[in-house]
Amino acid sequence: MSLNQALRDAADILRSAGVPSPEVDARLLAAGLLGVGPLELFGRSTVPEGFWEAVRRRELREPLQHILGSAPFGPLDLQVGEGVFIPRPETEVLADWAVGQLKRIDAANPRIVDLCTGSGALALYLADACPSARIAGVEKQDDALRWALRNAEGTGVEMLRGDVTDPDTLSEWHRSVDLVVTNPPYVPLTQDLDPEVYLDPPEAVFAGNTGMDVIDAMLPLIYNLLIPGGVVGIEHDDTTSDAVQSALLTHGGFDTVTVLTDLAGRARFVTASKVSV
Repeated sequence: MSLNQALRDAADILRSAGVPSPEVDARLLAAGLLGVGPLELFGRSTVPEGFWEAVRRRELREPLQHILGSAPFGPLDLQVGEGVFIPRPETEVLADWAVGQLKRIDAANPRIVDLCTGSGALALYLADACPSARIAGVEKQDDALRWALRNAEGTGVEMLRGDVTDPDTLSEWHRSVDLVVTNPPYVPLTQDLDPEVYLDPPEAVFAGNTGMDVIDAMLPLIYNLLIPGGVVGIEHDDTTSDAVQSALLTHGGFDTVTVLTDLAGRARFVTASKVSV
């Protein structure tokens, strides 16, 4: 069988399984197994070894990134697998906002903390953009922390085990941080999401019936970490923008509360500053 025919047959299999982008996924699987970019498949004729096993796994709705062993995030290619949340492209909006904030910070070596770092995506994105920064990623789950440590090798980013709902976490960094970013668990408990979502660690996805359990609980730590005037960016569910804004304002330690939208125009992020005393 030619590679082109195999790609067509694989796309039909994935389409029947309800995979949202069957043609793209089939090509990405073949390219990943061959170690080339998808555009480099043109002119190739041989079906790569392991292709049909990879298609079978995707047919069962195993995340594409788990099969390939990596996930793109901006300029990065992060190692991912079982036990760690797969970074999504929309989080790059928060990362780009944070890079913009770093350009406004009057510090030669700004301090940044990524809470609920997971694979280390936000922390490592910011390290790539600002090599002079001192950056820490905080993760509670041991499985996820192992992925973060693997991705951070050689970068200088500190990946630390910690509970973001404990106000004393990272106490040696308190009142010294210029920028906090976080993509915490924020999805309200539900059973009607795509199957792939339920293969992410549930503790990295869901946050109670409202989706606000972790965000509400982490605000004291964010306040403790930031210097006066320091800024925070929080990713949240597309149903909870008002709740996140209200939580920051009710806390009393934050102002300049602002909404950011994702590429589809949905309110998905809230940013704020720590009040200056």
